[in-house]
Amino acid sequence: MSQIWGVMKRMFSRNEGPPPDLDATLAELRAKTPAPVFWLLGKTQSGKTSIIRYLTGAEDAAIGSGFRPCTRTSRQYQFPTPEAPLLSFLDTRGVDEPGYDPAEDIAAFDPKTHVVIVTVKATDFAQGNIRRALEPIRRANPSRPVVLCVTCLNEAIPRQPHPTPYPFAPLLENGPVPADVPEPLRRSIDEHRRAFEGLFDACVPIDLTRPEDGFPDPNYGGEYLKQALLKALPGAYRQTLLRLKEATDALKDIHLRHAVPVILGYSSMAATAGAVPIPFVDLFILPGIQSRMVTHLAQLYGQPMTAGRFKEVAASLGIGILARQAVREVVKFIPYVGSVAGAAVAWASTYALGRAFCYYYQAVCEGHVPDAQALKKYYHEQYAAAEKGWGKGDK
Repeated sequence: MSQIWGVMKRMFSRNEGPPPDLDATLAELRAKTPAPVFWLLGKTQSGKTSIIRYLTGAEDAAIGSGFRPCTRTSRQYQFPTPEAPLLSFLDTRGVDEPGYDPAEDIAAFDPKTHVVIVTVKATDFAQGNIRRALEPIRRANPSRPVVLCVTCLNEAIPRQPHPTPYPFAPLLENGPVPADVPEPLRRSIDEHRRAFEGLFDACVPIDLTRPEDGFPDPNYGGEYLKQALLKALPGAYRQTLLRLKEATDALKDIHLRHAVPVILGYSSMAATAGAVPIPFVDLFILPGIQSRMVTHLAQLYGQPMTAGRFKEVAASLGIGILARQAVREVVKFIPYVGSVAGAAVAWASTYALGRAFCYYYQAVCEGHVPDAQALKKYYHEQYAAAEKGWGKGDK
């Protein structure tokens, strides 16, 4: 326990960094954690940022500043943070310009991309460069799903409402556009499907607008896009997107809406560490993951986090998380069962710890320190809910 506390203390010290091997260990865990990777392919202003905003809830400014170059022509956005990402988006720039060669991007992205999302505006039929870029990407991995998103539907039917209820569900299975869809919009969608014939697996017409734009449903078709992506993703990656959706759908508090994805990202990485079949190894990794998470949450809430404050909150919680994990480590001597149990405990304890610190920070923001018993009770409630959710998600 003293060694574990030493890791915690170093993480919050101004003068000392993490143990020399912690960053390398966390980088290895990130590579193994099931975070879906979406490759966005489309012209500028074709709706790529709107899709990221809809799937993550992040603001345009945060998305723009979060992109980092990864090849000469492409960039990557990791949500909610590059340190513990839940979702990654690859955006190819210049793909709509003559002479774009996708070879470098294919070499960089092909091994890690799970779904390619192609965005085309409903009224923009000059998609030859996009198709030429998509063809070698499709050939490189024919089994990888490609979702064709026809966007900006309102431009095809100006001054008309979107057809309701959403009529395009048959397109997810490559069915026909229903006859009752306004003819200009039907023609536009059919033309794009014809232009990309053989290069996509599902077509999803969407119109992801801003509330101030005045459309009755600013997320028109968004749920069907999620359905298409969930269907396309491998099982473990599908659960990551499901958990993100379920955890944030009902949240109204602005702090929590930003904090919960961070907690989920670190919890997923903790679960990956907890699944390591060698007993006791993860006891020295989890503190680093959890302390990084707590530091990140402190920044979100504008609250300084020091070793003293961490110890204060940990004492209120009874810091039973480490003892609980230590007991479960013995189970790891049982093949498979031990890894599953270790992952579940690491997930639940990290998630509950993050939510408990949010509870604490919120109280501090309101001008008081929460009662120790109330904080401990909240932690155990969140632990129980997370443990139950983990079992449900893996079925």
